[in-house]
Amino acid sequence: MDVGSLGYGAALGLAALGSAFGMGKAGQAVVGAWKKCYLNNKPAPFMLVAFVGMPLTQTFYGLILMSAILTSSLPSVVLMEVGLFGGIAIGASAYGQGLAAAASSDAMAETGKGFGNYIMVIGLIETVALFAMVFLRGIVA
Repeated sequence: MDVGSLGYGAALGLAALGSAFGMGKAGQAVVGAWKKCYLNNKPAPFMLVAFVGMPLTQTFYGLILMSAILTSSLPSVVLMEVGLFGGIAIGASAYGQGLAAAASSDAMAETGKGFGNYIMVIGLIETVALFAMVFLRGIVA
């Protein structure tokens, strides 16, 4: 077995795992926030669903990194390391976004304010995944 195969599998797999966990966490919070709104006879803001989708972009970053690893001629050990550590960084960013999105959905449902501020926080967390993808892709290109 070529250990480089582990690298391109890890890049996408770990990024997608982080996206799934982050979206699951955010989704639970959004459903809970809507429930609070319904119990208080307040309109449930549909825009909260945007918070659930935020961690999904990291799966695409993992796919981009995986594609770069697949076409690289670097030694297999390097490709494995890039995929493994890149996948972990990208996946952790997705999970962090999910946690921030969960808190944001609760605050937005309660106050009806601050959507732009919440998106900024979630966007800053996304930057970690972007940096990991871009810089690691530069290594293998």
